[in-house]
Amino acid sequence: PSFPVMASDSEDRHATLKRCLDVLRDARNDSEQFAALLLVTKAVRAGEVDAKTRRQIFDAIGFTFPTRLLISQQPPAGCSPHTFRALGLTLLACFCTDPELAGHSQILNKIPTFNDVLLSHCDPDSTSMVDDVYQCLSAVLATARGPRELVTKGTVSALCQAYLNGGHGSERALTLLVGLLAVAEAKCWQRDAPQLLAVLSKLSSDFLKAEDMTKFELCEVLTHFIPLSPPLTENSQGSECLYRLYKGLAEVLGSKLSQSQRDPALKLAASLVQACGAEWIPAGSAGSKFLALLVNLACVEVRLTLEEPDPVEVEGKKEVVTACYVLMEMGIQECLREENALLENVQKMQLIRIMEEAFGAVIFYLKQVKQEELQDPFIFASVRVLGAWMAEETSSLKQEICELLPFLVDYARKLFKEGSPAVNLPQAELVSAEGSALPQDALRFLLPGFCHLTAEDRPRDILISEGAPALLCEYFLQQWEVLTSESMAPAPLTSTEMSLQTMCGVFLNLVVTAPDLVRRDKTFSSLMEVLLKSLPLLLPQKHHLVLAANVATLGLMMARILAGSAALQGTQSKEFFGSAILFLSQAHTAQADPSSAGLAVAVSPAYVSAWDDIRELWLLGMQALAGCVPLFPWLPHAALQARCLQELVQLLSRVAPASLDFELVTAFQAVLVELARASEQCRDVILSHHGTEWANLYGMAALEQCLAE
Repeated sequence: PSFPVMASDSEDRHATLKRCLDVLRDARNDSEQFAALLLVTKAVRAGEVDAKTRRQIFDAIGFTFPTRLLISQQPPAGCSPHTFRALGLTLLACFCTDPELAGHSQILNKIPTFNDVLLSHCDPDSTSMVDDVYQCLSAVLATARGPRELVTKGTVSALCQAYLNGGHGSERALTLLVGLLAVAEAKCWQRDAPQLLAVLSKLSSDFLKAEDMTKFELCEVLTHFIPLSPPLTENSQGSECLYRLYKGLAEVLGSKLSQSQRDPALKLAASLVQACGAEWIPAGSAGSKFLALLVNLACVEVRLTLEEPDPVEVEGKKEVVTACYVLMEMGIQECLREENALLENVQKMQLIRIMEEAFGAVIFYLKQVKQEELQDPFIFASVRVLGAWMAEETSSLKQEICELLPFLVDYARKLFKEGSPAVNLPQAELVSAEGSALPQDALRFLLPGFCHLTAEDRPRDILISEGAPALLCEYFLQQWEVLTSESMAPAPLTSTEMSLQTMCGVFLNLVVTAPDLVRRDKTFSSLMEVLLKSLPLLLPQKHHLVLAANVATLGLMMARILAGSAALQGTQSKEFFGSAILFLSQAHTAQADPSSAGLAVAVSPAYVSAWDDIRELWLLGMQALAGCVPLFPWLPHAALQARCLQELVQLLSRVAPASLDFELVTAFQAVLVELARASEQCRDVILSHHGTEWANLYGMAALEQCLAE
């Protein structure tokens, strides 16, 4: 058939296009299809195809014909070798403008072909093919399955190479990489770390060299190329990138900047802090000045935005202020660091004063928050950073924090009860590779501060009146369930385990300072039941020793107050006490004393690594156990049955008295006296091991007197 030239008039063009589609459907051979196809693709390239016509093209030829074009090795006489492939890609690019077609398996399985085009030598005749491929890849990226398919089919590597080659469309390759990293960072780095590192190396070099607005544009791009894992400090290429970024940021932030220039620089610095802490900042005078400048600028930005909050202005600044929060958290940590500190003591004092003012602004802002704003991720970020301050700085802003406590408890309760989704900006580690968010857990970040505050009268009274103990008991139960559902194999300390330990600290403060509350509030009876169940499970797992120490000590302290409660009358109570006695009795052993021929008391090998963390808990636990003996008549028999008493008196009869310090003597004596008073059998065991003699040697006057009665 004869094909009219595509007319200039819009109506005529559509009529001609319709005739071409009819030919495509009814064509008797490839040459007829090819002739019609040339006119169709010409219209497509000219952007003259609307959604309805695009669908008509797809209905006429489907995916089969473009697929044949992509694999055909014999172009028409006199045509470029890439003619068929170019036509096929143009049609696929046309189809991809329909989101439904872009996610079709027939498009997704063409991803390796798209990658090949990007990696092929691009001559002037091939630029349209490259443009079509970028259009296809951009459309695929926007679909639900697209990012995963692109990563697994090697597109990250192809895009990296296309960008580094600097050929036609290389900037679009960078844009696509940024998009992929935004939704699948962990998987991209896991699969293609060397290629991404090569791109980061080029970007960081360009950033350091740039002396115009490009420098600030690169700040925005570089933020996406800083991986949380693997650490950039692991190899020399990564370390070189970090140094170039440090140098570039030091130049930028040391200059007079407009807000639009400063904001991307602060966000890039925050990304580096999230990935590497302060390791990317070199030691020495220049590094310490830069770190102090970073924290200073962050505090100024927070105060400017939050002290007189204009809702419209705050809305536009939330991302950069959240980045400033990351820098302030680093400031807190660096002010606390003693070994290999980057900051001088004078700098630390100055920064603490500056941060105090910034946290005053955060508190002021949170006081204005309305109920309908509680789901805002920025509120979560503000509460989180305030929690970091409360965890370390207990003396400043006390009045303001006390006034804010009702809000903090209410906010944490609402999030906990609702299990609301979190988008904890800009902290990508809280979002999985699939993009599903974890529940917001404000309590985790507030617990260390609450632990300090429950040791003081006024904040403790506020926390109690706001129902914090009941909330923390529910949270303890939930976190315990999380811990027991995780692998019980030895692993680094998790946030769940840390939260449980900190909650034990909060409850210990309440037990010591508000025993009447423990006695009357049913919350603590529920907590007691959880502790009774958990210690026997924890104790055999030595990698949970610190948590076991917390649970044992808290349980013993509470048992003194709740001795008559129903929870402490059953068999679980006896199992708990058996485990607690085991924990306390196995902490010390006898070992050869190098300075003499005798034996000395020493911390047991299994306890040595954790002893700094559990020493105070052990002493408190011994004191609590002594207090429990008169309240539970079966305890002395339990101690004998477990042979804990026998082992203790054997230990004391063998070691040199000088190897026991005063606190250890006091702890052992308290338990021995109560056991001897409560049980004739226990008294006989002590006497049979020369108890009167070594009691005199250790200066255990109360035990001597008890044994003499």
